[in-house]
Amino acid sequence: MGFFTDTSICIGCKACEVACKEWNHVPDSPKGFSGKSFDNTLALGADTWRHVAFIEQRKPIGAEAAAEDLVTAAERANAANGSGLDTYQDSEGIRWLMSSDVCKHCTSAACLDVCPTGALFRTEFGTVVVQADICNGCGYCVPACPFGVIDRREDDGRVWKCTLCYDRLRDDMEPACAQACPTHSIQFGELGELRERAEKRLERMTAAGQTEARLYGADPEDGVDGFGAFFLLLDEPEVYGLPPDPVVTTRDVGQVWAGVLAGAVALGAGIAAAVFGGGK
Repeated sequence: MGFFTDTSICIGCKACEVACKEWNHVPDSPKGFSGKSFDNTLALGADTWRHVAFIEQRKPIGAEAAAEDLVTAAERANAANGSGLDTYQDSEGIRWLMSSDVCKHCTSAACLDVCPTGALFRTEFGTVVVQADICNGCGYCVPACPFGVIDRREDDGRVWKCTLCYDRLRDDMEPACAQACPTHSIQFGELGELRERAEKRLERMTAAGQTEARLYGADPEDGVDGFGAFFLLLDEPEVYGLPPDPVVTTRDVGQVWAGVLAGAVALGAGIAAAVFGGGK
């Protein structure tokens, strides 16, 4: 189970943020006036399990924006409007890229690999959850996450993040954020079905002229073996503050320890040879 977030129909209402905080009793996280558009939570953290990003982009208008003849531009605009592919985020001269970010619930999750207490575990739904009563606050998982999702809460030192509403899933309820989303930008379901739906959506958007649109995290053979929460983006991942090619940070740990062991064996053999060889 997982999320598909279609950022092209996100209206930035923050209903997902509010629903997440209310259901999970996540403390408020006021940042005040940031000067970054309407973004007042700024990033994911221990007290922000859902973050709606607002990225303002200036764009050329009229014929320049189309970079093609006016007839083709008009045809594409009509196709977008007629197919429901127009976006709430576009206006003349500027566009907002809005995206509700969340823990990716990686198939190969480095946070799970490094947790010494078993506080982080894989649920029967394939999601990754922190057990707050077992977490000892060591913080090993914080730098292990390639997305910077996991964070420690200042007042108690333990780590917190999205659980994909594990308690609701066990009661056959969809996550609070998905239920609250008024445009269905956040969609919940079986990952295979969501990936098929996302591919069809991308095809329609590309045909309508949204050539920069792309899926992020939908490939089960990527550096983390697929996201449990993937996205349809309207620009490069870096524009949204996401790493372009995330890799599970513990991928090479086995090779590193193998190298250390080989070095230790070689050193031991060298010392033994020096000691016993020198005595003859």
